[in-house]
Amino acid sequence: MKSDGYQKIEKWFTQRGWEPFDYQREVWKAFLSGKNGLLNAPTGSGKTYAVYMPMLINWINEHPETYNELADNGLQLLWITPLRALARDIEQALQQAVDDLEIPWQVARRTGDVSSYQKQKMKEQMPEVLVTTPESLHILMAQKNYPSYFSDLDAVVIDEWHELLGSKRGIQVELGLSRLKHLRPNLNIWGISATIGNLREARDVLLGIHGNKEDSVIIKADVEKKLKIQSVLPYDVEKFPWSGHLGTKLLPKVLPIIKESRSTLLFTNTRSQSEIWFQKLLQAKPELAGTIALHHGSLSKEVRRWVEDALHKGNLKAVVCTSSLDLGVDFAPVETVVQVGSPKGVARFLQRAGRSGHQPESTSRIYFVPTNALELIEAAALKTAATQKVALESRDPILKPYDVLIQYLITLAVSDGFKPEQIYEEVKTTFAYQTLTQKEWNWIMDFITTGGQSLSAYDEYSKVVEDNGLYKVVDNKIKRRHRMSIGTITSDTMMSVKYLKGAHLGSIEEWFIASLNPGDKFWFAGRSLELVRTKQMTAYVRRANTSKAKVPSWMGGRMSLSSNMSNLLRRKMHQAIEGSANDIELEAIQPILDVQQNWSILPDKNELLIEQTTSREGHHLFFYPFEGRYVHEGMSALIAYRISQLTPITFSIAMNDYGFELLSDKKIPIKKALEQNLFSDENLVEDIFSSLNDTELAKRRFRGICHIAGLIFKGFPGQQKASRHLQSSSSLFFDVFDQYEPDNLLLQQAYDEVLSHQLDEVRLRKALKRIQSQKITLKNTERFTPLAFPIMVDRLRERLSSENLLDRVKKMQLQLEKHT
Repeated sequence: MKSDGYQKIEKWFTQRGWEPFDYQREVWKAFLSGKNGLLNAPTGSGKTYAVYMPMLINWINEHPETYNELADNGLQLLWITPLRALARDIEQALQQAVDDLEIPWQVARRTGDVSSYQKQKMKEQMPEVLVTTPESLHILMAQKNYPSYFSDLDAVVIDEWHELLGSKRGIQVELGLSRLKHLRPNLNIWGISATIGNLREARDVLLGIHGNKEDSVIIKADVEKKLKIQSVLPYDVEKFPWSGHLGTKLLPKVLPIIKESRSTLLFTNTRSQSEIWFQKLLQAKPELAGTIALHHGSLSKEVRRWVEDALHKGNLKAVVCTSSLDLGVDFAPVETVVQVGSPKGVARFLQRAGRSGHQPESTSRIYFVPTNALELIEAAALKTAATQKVALESRDPILKPYDVLIQYLITLAVSDGFKPEQIYEEVKTTFAYQTLTQKEWNWIMDFITTGGQSLSAYDEYSKVVEDNGLYKVVDNKIKRRHRMSIGTITSDTMMSVKYLKGAHLGSIEEWFIASLNPGDKFWFAGRSLELVRTKQMTAYVRRANTSKAKVPSWMGGRMSLSSNMSNLLRRKMHQAIEGSANDIELEAIQPILDVQQNWSILPDKNELLIEQTTSREGHHLFFYPFEGRYVHEGMSALIAYRISQLTPITFSIAMNDYGFELLSDKKIPIKKALEQNLFSDENLVEDIFSSLNDTELAKRRFRGICHIAGLIFKGFPGQQKASRHLQSSSSLFFDVFDQYEPDNLLLQQAYDEVLSHQLDEVRLRKALKRIQSQKITLKNTERFTPLAFPIMVDRLRERLSSENLLDRVKKMQLQLEKHT
């Protein structure tokens, strides 16, 4: 017989015109029987209520009487989410459910967007449900007597776990859970994920190495999500395409899509691109003013919140956005998604598609707008992946980031202090630190207490002191600085953008503002602005009436092709060669494929094409592994280095997701190099570090590590330090460690991150092994082919202004097309 709580929940579903899915009932049963687990379900299929309702069922069963007013029940449920926008949405959905069911619970959130007054109020009385982020959880743990906040905690839910897995924010979650499990041994832990390939590993990382796998479950929702994908095809296909310019040319085809939908999310891959599209839409249709909006992570929280509220209410016809609206937010009025440019991965594409029709049994509609004609091959690959249920990308977990562990230990020392033996055992229960040795632990303890071998002479790095076996921070200045620095998201120093009269618009990276002079115009937050002056870390601006202005760009904006997309792309090329493809996208770009085939070849899925061309610039080699920009960055440097070992030669290097170019003023001995096993994976690490300025690359990674580990402090609000000061400080630390303490763990971590993250050594090694088993075809071409053209344009982009580049490319296109 069903319990009272179960019956009330079913009745609540019925009143809303819903019927619980089988997978939701399965989660309820597993949760109520005390199991932990990971839920995998499509976006918009009721994942939130699947893991929330068991808590309410339990409460109703244990409290059969009806309450009329809120009581202090203590924190029952902790809900961790990666996005602040998602936190607001979840808070409202969870509160609505308990209000409807007359359960005396308060749902609140604690994120960077919440006022200090509300946070202070929570310390006095915690809500029954707290929606927070990984950073805010650690900030809670940095408060005095923090265990009291969690004394009634029954469950933790980690939303969008796939987004956190494989990041340092995910490590923060692992460490936070290790502490909470010690405070509450019978804690229920559940993860929610919409799109991920390695579910079993994701579950294991979430629950830790001592998590009883027999007592845990992976529940996959058998819910068919209807998906409609359509590509927006160019009017005329350029036979020699290049990236970045085609998207806005298709604006006339996008406008009717927006007009016919109640509400549309137009996703771009970068914030710069979103600013451009917002302006182009307004220029094309001025009457859209007031009904379209812009949303990205650099805008102020007030602007973002207004956009989110207006979307909920159905007041906006369209929102131009980035990944800031990628995850889980339920905007019911959104009927259509437009994806501008390839999302470079199947999971990201499906995630964004799910932002439309965000209700069970609704159809998600997504339009693909290419920014480069060759991206239509990716569009065809994505459609195949979505319809044939190709395996989604995996998220590989990070192992032993010492900087995050150092920050965590100081967090515990800032609050109530910690006992090293106890915390060491807890930390080793996490997936990330399961192989942490006693030697490494001793080094870290020495580092936080004395500054380690290199910094022991400086008192400011002796942050933690020992007091009767308890390790804690006693200096109030160190405490305050640490609480201000908690987090693992690192970026270039941001400058606040404000009107002269004080309204805050958002933030831009300091390097961009430094490139401007007073009076220069730039686009930001959908407005044309004039820089008036800069003071400390604030750029003061006024409105400018001009359509000619610079568009800010943000570092690290470009995404790289996933391994799944690389495989799909090679398969599509194979189908194009065979003539077995019936994709409208491949039909549209057939003129490009024909020219490529006539002047060179279309590389098959088991073939590596190398093209050799001579021009007035010199001797060009184009390689086409189709492995993505990041892999090509390492591979191009590796190949250039190995060729240079055969003969003295220097190269200019350019790359995109499909291939890379080596350019030299000397003839390149490629045949001799191929005979020397050019693509061997032997001595890979040594050759990569010999081919690149590994010290400079490691220094760049070290800046972020320095910040996370607390070696540098960006400054208090309104008193931030300029990035040049922070960079010089981190470089100084790097040089000191490199010279006097080469076995410093943070130094080692910087080099490891260059290999594992920037150059993706694992994937590079797999690509080299694949190429070794492939047929390698070397083609001499008289001129640049359609596959080579966009790579060469990317090289020119680095040294030409936008206007000069456009003129140069148009001339080159015309010259090449004369020969077709």
